[in-house]
Parts: sequence; structure tokens; C-alpha cells
Amino acid sequence: MTDQTVDQKVAIPKLHEVYRERFHIGAAVNPTTLITQKELLSQHFNSVTAENEMKFERIQPEEGRYTFEAADQLVAFAMENNMAVRGHTLVWHNQTPDWVFESHSGGKADRETLLTRMKSHIDEVVGRYKGSIYAWDVVNEAVSDSGEQILRKSKWLDVIGEDFIAKAFEYAHEADPNALLFYNDYNESVPEKREKIYALVKSLIEQRVPIHGVGLQAHWNLLHPALDHIREAIERYASLGMKLHITEMDVSLFAHEDKRTDLTAPTEEMLELQAERYAGFFRLFKEYSDHITSVTFWGAADDYTWLDHFPVRNRKNWPFLFDTQHKPKASYWDVIDAVQS
Repeated sequence: MTDQTVDQKVAIPKLHEVYRERFHIGAAVNPTTLITQKELLSQHFNSVTAENEMKFERIQPEEGRYTFEAADQLVAFAMENNMAVRGHTLVWHNQTPDWVFESHSGGKADRETLLTRMKSHIDEVVGRYKGSIYAWDVVNEAVSDSGEQILRKSKWLDVIGEDFIAKAFEYAHEADPNALLFYNDYNESVPEKREKIYALVKSLIEQRVPIHGVGLQAHWNLLHPALDHIREAIERYASLGMKLHITEMDVSLFAHEDKRTDLTAPTEEMLELQAERYAGFFRLFKEYSDHITSVTFWGAADDYTWLDHFPVRNRKNWPFLFDTQHKPKASYWDVIDAVQS
């Protein structure tokens, strides 16, 4: 990468314009970052998704009581800035209130009760944003990370059975026939889990379930996964005729097993490796842009990231293209250069 010093904001290419002919460039947002990162978001991104504000526990914390204020704010921001919106997420084993799985008498809800609640929730949420949200992560993280079983243990699986996934997609399609519907998961490029995701999606297609795409979360780091594994995953999912979205991208400066907490700023070596990784990823995305139609970062700049204090407490992380002051990092310039390489 060549050194580039930019004093004038006007001299910084808009990220979404650089990639306009290839895919959407998105960011996950929340009510705080819609304010603190407003200028950055409107300048560099043409798609947004809710970090948490469209999840079950936020939208319907109590049965029949819907709280749409924060989600409405996000959609309004997108409309004002001519942005697309991805919806995240309808059915997930996490961040779902306990009441969803309980009977009114206090025991475990039965299959029909839970299916009715799922459909009611999807009807209300997807129906509200029909025409405003073009794509939904319908089911999130239903595949197990290890072992022989394809599906992870969850209350959805326990009460409804394996067809809870198909039902969710059917309900979402009924609520908005024009929305693109995605299955979304992490560790999507790890060969063992990749094959499970592939098998699940293939089975849904064979059942004629209305699924249109696979969401690759892309929570990656400086070492893993290997580019070859990402390529293999893209090709594997694309072979099913699926659209592909990169849905929650960040590049952690720490390997999963790295537990250190001594850094108050990233080292130059870390930033150089991060830039190399981002460049490699975006060259790959560009190569497969006939299949990849959206790349969403799970945030916008290093001043706020869910990776702060996770999975290691009292540790800052710096996973994005823009630093804590919203200035472009080396990673940003390498991603800009990748479109021409």
C-alpha cells in the first residue's frame, strides 16, 4: 500500500461509490451510532442494518407489546439518506424473551402455540417494514459448530422440531413476497460447519422453501479463516443458486486464543496485517460479485464495536476501516485499491 495523507475530506473516495457497480456497502447501527457516526455513515455507506433493535427481545419484549421506536428511527435514517435496509433478525435462539417459549399456565409452550407466536411476530414485523426492508436474516445461527448433528440445540428446535426453519421462511415470504430471505451464520467458512450450512440450505431448497440467500457473517481476524476456505465457502453456497451477503464483517486484531489486555492502541504490524487481510477479502468479493450482492460491516468505525470487552474483558479492539476519530485507516485505502487490482 502506498502512503496517502489526506487533509481534505472531499479527497477521500466514498466507499459505497467505489463499489457501487458490484455490491451494497453496509454498516450495522444502533440509536447511539446513528448520531455519533451520522456523517461517516451517510458519506461511506449505502446500506444499514440494526445491530440489535430488530431482534425479538427488543421488538416484542412482552406478548402483544411491540416497541418499534428504535427500529423506525433506523428505517427513517435510511430513507433520508437513500440507503437500503437489511432486516436482522426474525428467529434466533438468543435475544428471544422467555415468554415466547412458555404456556400461559407457566409450563412449556406446545408446538402450535409457538408456531402461532412465530407467525404473529413475523407478520407484524415484516409487514410493518414491507417495501422498506429489501432483505431479512430470517433464521440466525441455527447450525451447530461441532459434533454430528446439523442443528444446534435450541428451544425453537425442541418445541417445534426441525421444520421451525422452513416455517419461519414461509411466514416471512407470506408477510412480504418481494423481500429477499437469508439464512445467516458465523464460522461459515470453517469446512466442518460450511458443509452443515450447505446441507441445511440444500434441504430447504429441495423442500421448495422460499429461501433466496446465505448470509456469511464474516467475523474474521488477522489469521483465520484462510482465504482458500473463504473461497471454498463462497463457491459451495453459490453452487446452490443462492445470493450471498457478507452480513456482519469485522477483522479483529486478536486471534481467538489471544487473551492479552495490555494494548492501548493497535501496533503498526497489526494495522498492516489488517490492511492486507481486508485487501485480500475485498479482491475475493470482487471476483465473486456476480454472487455477492452486499457487504455489511458489523459497525462503521473503531470508536464503537461489539468486540470491545468481548470475548476478553477490559480490552479494546479496532476491527474496522475507520479509526476512533472516523479517519480512514490503512485498511480503508487497501480496500479502495482492491477494486482496481
